[in-house]
Order: sequence, then C-alpha cells, then structure tokens
Amino acid sequence: MKDLFGKAILDYQTGNSPEDLITETSITEEDEMSVAYLFRSYKEMPALEKKALQLAKGKVLDVGCGAGSHSLYLQNEKKLEVTAIDISEGAIEACTLRGIKNALCRNVLEFNSEKFDTIIMLMNGIGITGKLINISTYFQKLKSLLNPGGQILLDSSDIIYMFDEDEDGGKWIPAGDYYGEVVFTLHYKGETEIPFNWLYVDYNTLQNAAHANGLNCELVAEGDHYDYLARLSLMD
Repeated sequence: MKDLFGKAILDYQTGNSPEDLITETSITEEDEMSVAYLFRSYKEMPALEKKALQLAKGKVLDVGCGAGSHSLYLQNEKKLEVTAIDISEGAIEACTLRGIKNALCRNVLEFNSEKFDTIIMLMNGIGITGKLINISTYFQKLKSLLNPGGQILLDSSDIIYMFDEDEDGGKWIPAGDYYGEVVFTLHYKGETEIPFNWLYVDYNTLQNAAHANGLNCELVAEGDHYDYLARLSLMD
C-alpha cells in the first residue's frame, strides 16, 4: 500500500498543499472527498457519530482512527483514556501531531496489549473487514479486547438503495457475493492506491453475525440515509 490516505491526512495536518481525495468503487463513479472533513469538530459530526461519542465510556479503543477526530474529542472533552489505532502510518503521525497521547500504527487483528470498556469503529469502521466472510474473525478479536460489561459502537449503511429496481420493485443485485462488498480505489495527487475490499453491512446481517459470534446487538439509532449506529456487547 502507498498509504495515500495517510499522505493526504498528513499533508492537511502539516499544511503541505493538501488536495481532495478522489474515490471510486466497484459500484460508483469517481467522487471527490475533502480531506478537511476528516478533521471535523464534534459540532460538525453527523448525529450518529455524536451519539456514539456520547455513549463511549471508560477505557476506549478507536479502531481505524484516521485523522483522530473522534479520539481527540473523547480524550480532550470527555477526559477518557483513549488508544487510537490505524494501519496508516501517515494518519497515526497526524494523530500524534494533533495531540492524541496514545496513537499506534497497528492492525486490530494483531493488537493484544490490553482490554477496553468501549471500542469505537466509526465512519463505517466495520468496512475494514473487507468481506462478509471475514466478519467472524474480527468479531472474535474484538470480543477478546473487551472488558466485562464492555461495548462496541459501530456505524454502517445498507447500500441496497444503490442498486436498480425491476418492474416489480425488486433489486438488481449481482449474483454471488454479498451486495455490501465493494472494491475501493483511491487517488491522491496523481497517484493511485492499490484497490482494496471494503464492506457495508445492513443491520439484520450485522445482528445475525454478532449473535453467531456470542455478541448482543442493539440498534441504537438510524440516520437519514440507510445508515445506523449499533451497539454490540458480550452475551452473558
């Protein structure tokens, strides 16, 4: 990986002529994404993210922290002990520059050091699983990182709305893979990242996967556009 995502974040943080990220997926055309959005304040965050941050408690692990805006709020405003992790070296360097006390370049599947009361995976953080078949591996790992009474807060979207309807109102969904599995391609400053798998998961599928892995799953809130916030916890 060229870490173009991290390069864009670090460029913005250091004032190194940041440009918009260009994203495209296997089901969408190219789209521009302002890097500034990743540095948004609490007031600028969507309602689902605000709700997740309100619910966060105790010792927190921010998985896929990106530019670290969620971690910063929890650390500075709620005075919680936060560990921010991401596989992007550039993102973690920016997080450190922004003042996050414990920002580490780590893959959550290889993270073993401690346990947490809250794990957050926001901005469709569950997407890092890539494909639905991998979700059990991640859920088992996340379970091992939770303290008794702990919680996982994550948001995602049901992207069924992106597929065309037939005359009877049914959806034209490609056969084979789960429809929420997409391939992302990222462009930045004339460079192109190696395409990577990303997962959007509808709530019912998430709930079934959680239950299959010994996790309770609660629908906390729904957004305006097929998105939702879920809370997972250890089954008694």
